[in-house]
Amino acid sequence: MERRNFLRASVLGVSTVAFSGSLWQSAALAAPAQNATGPYGALQAADANGIQLPAGFTSQVIARSGQTVPGTSYTWHNAPDGGACFADGSGWIYVSNSEINPGGGASAVRFDSGGGVTSASRILSGTRTNCAGGKTPWNTWLSCEEVSRGFVYETYPFGGTAVQRPAMGRFKHEAAAADPVRRVIYLTEDETNGRFYRFVPATWGDLSSGTLQVMVAGSATSGSFTWANVPDPDGSPTVTRSQVSGSKSFNGGEGCHYAGDTVWFTTKGDNRVWQVDLTNNTYELAYDDSLVSPGTPPLTGVDNVTGSTYGDLYVAEDGGTMDICLITPDDKISPFLRITGQSASEITGPAFSPAGNRLYFSSQRGTSGSSSGGITYCVTGPFRT
Repeated sequence: MERRNFLRASVLGVSTVAFSGSLWQSAALAAPAQNATGPYGALQAADANGIQLPAGFTSQVIARSGQTVPGTSYTWHNAPDGGACFADGSGWIYVSNSEINPGGGASAVRFDSGGGVTSASRILSGTRTNCAGGKTPWNTWLSCEEVSRGFVYETYPFGGTAVQRPAMGRFKHEAAAADPVRRVIYLTEDETNGRFYRFVPATWGDLSSGTLQVMVAGSATSGSFTWANVPDPDGSPTVTRSQVSGSKSFNGGEGCHYAGDTVWFTTKGDNRVWQVDLTNNTYELAYDDSLVSPGTPPLTGVDNVTGSTYGDLYVAEDGGTMDICLITPDDKISPFLRITGQSASEITGPAFSPAGNRLYFSSQRGTSGSSSGGITYCVTGPFRT
């Protein structure tokens, strides 16, 4: 893999599905990532919640599917999936999708400045298989339907009625990531021959109209790319992924994260994390389990992804050993946490609180292996920021 210098940045604030601000890190990288000891050390024995964490970190259960969220009268949804955090005065809001069909939708939990739950509510109802999504700079949550010719719904965690956004394309949506520099939204597609898209709104901050584009590139795992307009975002009679000759195929698009002129997205079908340099219009692999040497690849079932204020990537497993793995800015990968006793589940919705000292996520099917057994957690500790 070609060695090159690039900037990886994740920053904190009120902007993107990732974060925005001023914390930058520069490193000479040798992608893709390789095994190493993590910055927080080895995982300890499982705690009372069945989670193995590095020393100094603790976990708590925030909510369970089918049960009222403690401190509220709201019943938490089944199959919790993609999520994000929003600053809310001195507190914050965590939103979470529900990957069931029919029903779907999304919920929100409000926290005070100390991390205590103050309320919970439904922000989207009556949709289908809401998998991942993305946060916008204007503090809305894009909830994506993972079904054939699915929609993106723009939801309002601070209040308001959710709106369908058909201009963003109808396909098997997975995740979204907002880029406030180029004023576009990146979108992944969960098909074995899915594509990587971007939506260019006619007016930034208004997703009611705009242009859907698809990445055009060669078949290699690195190189340059361009964007081409998708002629018919409605996806009928010809699906969007088949409309542009030369558009690049990806095996099962999953999570998506933007920070500092770079967008990362994952493909579960081949256990890869892709890294797209938006300044130079080039792409390469940030991780590929078949290229890890020596040792056993720590990350399989590659799924949701988020970033810390320090610039670390946190990638959740769908299956595997139920890990969230950490990829550092200098391309070292290690398990950050492991959920034990839940092998029939998957980890979903990782997102950091505004201060960067709490990581929220869910085990979609919990110990039961059923969508009604979902558990949403929070891990607190000395995250580097």
